[in-house]
Amino acid sequence: MSAMSADPTSDYSHLLSPFQVGPMKLKNRVMLPPHASAIGNIFGTDEEAERNIAYYVSRARGGAAWFDSLSAWVPNTGMIPGFEPTGVGATVQGHYSLPFFVERVQGYSDALHAEGAVATGQMVHQGGMPHGASPVLSAPVINTVPHRLDREEIAYFVGQYEFCAKQAQAARLDGVELHMNHDDLLEYFLSPLTNKRDDEYGGSIENRCRFPVEVLRAIRDVIGSSMVIGVRLNLREEVPGGYDLDGAVEIAQYLESTGLVDYFHGVVGSPWGNPSYIQPHFFEAGQWADLAGRFKRAISLPVVHTGRINHPDVAERILAAGHADVVGMARAHIAEPEIIEKTRTGRVDEIRPCVGGNECISRRYVENLPFGCAVNPTTSNEIDGPWPTVTDPKRVLVVGGGPAGMEFAALAREKGHDVELWESSTVLGGQLRTAINAPTYDKFAEYLEWQQRRLERVGVKVDLEHTATRSEIENADFDVVAVATGSTRRIPDIPGVYGDNVADIRDVLSGEATVGKRVLIIAQDDHMPPLSLADHLTERGSEVTLVYATQTAGQLLGRYIVGAILGRLDDKGVQYRFMEDVVEITPTGVITRNVYSGRTYEVDGFDNVVLACGGIGDDVLYESLKNGPAATGDGEVHILGDAYAPRRLVFATRQAYALAKLV
Repeated sequence: MSAMSADPTSDYSHLLSPFQVGPMKLKNRVMLPPHASAIGNIFGTDEEAERNIAYYVSRARGGAAWFDSLSAWVPNTGMIPGFEPTGVGATVQGHYSLPFFVERVQGYSDALHAEGAVATGQMVHQGGMPHGASPVLSAPVINTVPHRLDREEIAYFVGQYEFCAKQAQAARLDGVELHMNHDDLLEYFLSPLTNKRDDEYGGSIENRCRFPVEVLRAIRDVIGSSMVIGVRLNLREEVPGGYDLDGAVEIAQYLESTGLVDYFHGVVGSPWGNPSYIQPHFFEAGQWADLAGRFKRAISLPVVHTGRINHPDVAERILAAGHADVVGMARAHIAEPEIIEKTRTGRVDEIRPCVGGNECISRRYVENLPFGCAVNPTTSNEIDGPWPTVTDPKRVLVVGGGPAGMEFAALAREKGHDVELWESSTVLGGQLRTAINAPTYDKFAEYLEWQQRRLERVGVKVDLEHTATRSEIENADFDVVAVATGSTRRIPDIPGVYGDNVADIRDVLSGEATVGKRVLIIAQDDHMPPLSLADHLTERGSEVTLVYATQTAGQLLGRYIVGAILGRLDDKGVQYRFMEDVVEITPTGVITRNVYSGRTYEVDGFDNVVLACGGIGDDVLYESLKNGPAATGDGEVHILGDAYAPRRLVFATRQAYALAKLV
């Protein structure tokens, strides 16, 4: 699709066209499904709620029509005294019964309505914590056996959903969506995997749907026809024994026949597996749209489809093919708040691409760090208002054109400063330029291209093949110098590490080093690089074994991304050795030592050993500058990104944002 069309809307005629779901009128076909609990908790402090609403208002101003973004938990008080729920969905009070629920959600609804958008809210009761249809497991990675609900308890929860409907109505929402997927209590009743009952709530499709239908009827009795009711449903279950697409169609057709439902929201994935329902970059954009289309053709109600729909072109293709009536786009809006407005006004090439690395959810729930989007550090900071401009521009030098340097240079220039960027190599991108040679990293490459266009558009003066020196910088008299010189490779202190059979991840990915058939990777990195290296090598015909001193691979990869790469590598025959530290590299392998018992092993029969051991901050230039004239006079000298301490893309861009706010 061309962003240069005379009428940019003609290329996206389906995406930008209005649509109606029950009584709810949409100005276009874009929904934002729930995704902002990490960005700002609307049910947390006043400041957190304000941050959450500010985020969504900015996306409404950016053109999105439908915000199904309020994910709220049904009260879970039907437990014996003293029972403590654990795991996902471990809640007692829930959200709908909070004393400030109505007031908070009214603020959310009113703010979105003021921007011409509609707002719906999910009702979530993720099961097994402790409730379920039967005392069986729903997944091979979740070993918490649920309590089997009896008839009285089922009736109690129907009453809880009825209460939630009253709260939603009072909160001025336009509708509600029942969460019947991803280990929800209602899914546990629908699924033949988790429903083994022999009473009126198990067995036939009518019986398995009985509890969900009772809930739907209770909600409809409250809201009448003034609000929509939707059902979010897995298009298939990912565990053997669960339902497939035909099963999803059977469920949807039965629920449709009750006349209680206005739309279905069809998704793919589990909360833990391959794919997860938040699919990372190892999958194609819109990969399951055809599945949604087959589902849509089997029912008559509108269908929303969510599943790595990361660009207007992908959305338009899905809608034009008739695979869905509305598309859900969450991470695309995290990365680019104006994605719809830029589409409408012919600025598609300015849309900041989502790379699908899932830092937006992993770092918050794995590392307990604040929310961060890898490519857009302004996301979650909408509460601060527009990016400021200065009245007294400074001369700013950025040394190093990796992700940190590029982002800082762009932000400083957008603030109004006169910015130069010096990069010693022939291209911008730093280590990310090397990483994009791994399979499925095409969106990271697009991000670098987008960032280069941004630097050109805002007027940053970029000088390539320019190796900065202390004397040159001091003589240039810049007001601010930001040193973002990246990192050097880390070579662990292991006997044999400089042998002819040893290579480094950077050289292998860049093509400067070649390896043989059997390759052993020393993995001293808790995130993606060693696994992506294995992916790269197997694509080229190598047989790969990874050695980790940890108990598992990728300790900092969240459950929404790790299954994809581990499943992909298992399909390709990759082997692992865990809890083993490499203590020597031999000409044909390594000697390892179990980190707990101290027992040693000889691991032999390899052509090459490749180091995936991270980097060391290259702070030489910064150290030479920080006590020199550039720092002791009127100038400022700063260090950021990997030059300070090597981390990931999201750390680099967030540091750039933090520094740009100060200059």
